[in-house]
Amino acid sequence: MIPTNIDLKRIDPSLNMRRFYRMCLQPDLFGGVDLVREWGRIGRGGQVLIERHSGEAAAITSMQSLEASKLKRGYETAAL
Repeated sequence: MIPTNIDLKRIDPSLNMRRFYRMCLQPDLFGGVDLVREWGRIGRGGQVLIERHSGEAAAITSMQSLEASKLKRGYETAAL
């Protein structure tokens, strides 16, 4: 089963770094799928970017690619 929501965090006290990165898939009104990305400092409002995709497969591929990139940069899966 492919997740439709991904929550990541990166905490490094030595660098005063407390970041989050969220991604979720949402259907749009025109039959496509939007990948909604939000990121920022934990405890504050983040920036939001919406990527429009023509289908679910393209959105899932983009989300998995971004997740792999963030995991390489030190992010971890956030516990809910």
